[in-house]
Amino acid sequence: MVAEAKEVGKGRYRESYGRYFEEFEAGDVYEHRPGRTISEADNTWFTLLTMNQHPLHFDFEYAKKSEFGKPLVNSCLTLSIVAGMSVSDISQKTIANLGWDKIKLTSPVFIGDTIYAESEVLAKRESKSRPTQGIVTVKTTGKKADGTEFMSYERSMLIPKRGHAIDDKADY
Repeated sequence: MVAEAKEVGKGRYRESYGRYFEEFEAGDVYEHRPGRTISEADNTWFTLLTMNQHPLHFDFEYAKKSEFGKPLVNSCLTLSIVAGMSVSDISQKTIANLGWDKIKLTSPVFIGDTIYAESEVLAKRESKSRPTQGIVTVKTTGKKADGTEFMSYERSMLIPKRGHAIDDKADY
């Protein structure tokens, strides 16, 4: 996590996370920590909350008969967790997500797996219409504790330049 203590008054500080546009460089890789071990409750609640009724995610007897032999973790849950892992490092200051692209699910995730994420900066450019902001594109990869890649995607974000983020203002 990229954290900074900003002085907002005499002897008073506020923590601030994320990166400004200027801090991103193409080719840099950020490893996001901590990781997360997926529990049965995580998978069941997320699956039911999102109204996904596929029994492969929560019916152990049904899943035993599948090629996997056990329930799969809902891929929308793993996408959400991997994206969430990256927020404090790459997108905490983001003004807007501009797009998600090339989402690939390359390996199954099961209950009890511990997952991690990392993001590589693919590109950055100044905004043509917003002089205090820029566009950063990253490729984020989800990996299991054993190093197996299970997911990747690209995401583009509108990110403020230094001095132009909401948390740069002491009165919020």
